[in-house]
Amino acid sequence: MATTVGGPGRMPDEGGVGAPRPAARPQRRRQLRWIIPLFIAMLAFVVYFVPPYLTFDPAQSRVEVAGSPPFFYPLLVTHIICGTVALLAGCFQVWPWFRGSFPRVHRWMGRAYFFLGVFPAGIAVLGVAPFGHTGFGGNTGNTMLGVVWLITGVAGWRMARQRRFPEHRRWMIRSFALTTSIVASRVWAGVLLLIQLPRLDSAYGGDEQAMIEAIGAAGVWLSWVVNLVIAEWWLEYTNHTGRPKSRGRR
Repeated sequence: MATTVGGPGRMPDEGGVGAPRPAARPQRRRQLRWIIPLFIAMLAFVVYFVPPYLTFDPAQSRVEVAGSPPFFYPLLVTHIICGTVALLAGCFQVWPWFRGSFPRVHRWMGRAYFFLGVFPAGIAVLGVAPFGHTGFGGNTGNTMLGVVWLITGVAGWRMARQRRFPEHRRWMIRSFALTTSIVASRVWAGVLLLIQLPRLDSAYGGDEQAMIEAIGAAGVWLSWVVNLVIAEWWLEYTNHTGRPKSRGRR
């Protein structure tokens, strides 16, 4: 959505577009330590969870659609497809080396992230979340996630339009943290299941459905709240490249 500070005409370095300076090579290698696992995790999630929705057949849905309003499934598919765009485009947007080496691509991919991803997916989820089958707690958590996701995305887009790039990056980091909450929710569901399964009889009276509903609601809230807390910690204690801030500067 935005170029690096210094304007769209600024080259990444004097050696030409994309030509890394020797001092930048160790930093790029450090970034690969986290960007490669991020890409692998996001691609694995997309490959496993998204294909059933590309058939546009409600019977293939991984989310319960029986008894839902007529608009539920079309909005669900819209949310998933647009959310996939945000998920994959966002991986490139948070990669410092890519952002600095290809500022023009970064801007266009940022537009795709927001206008083809976050914004339509966020609007669609507001029509889906209140009618979900995750119980009151889960439905409320998903609705609030949609609201906060839209707020951070719109704020990031506005900062880019105003050429306030440092603030733009901060808001987009928050936005991407919320984008990846869909992946984190599956991780939390597995962790919570391991914790709660031994308590099935004592805490839930043997009612598996009650346990699953409780796990789903807790997983929804944990997925985006914890992600947002981690993003805020990262913004506070690093210099946006993954290296700790200098205490003297702070």
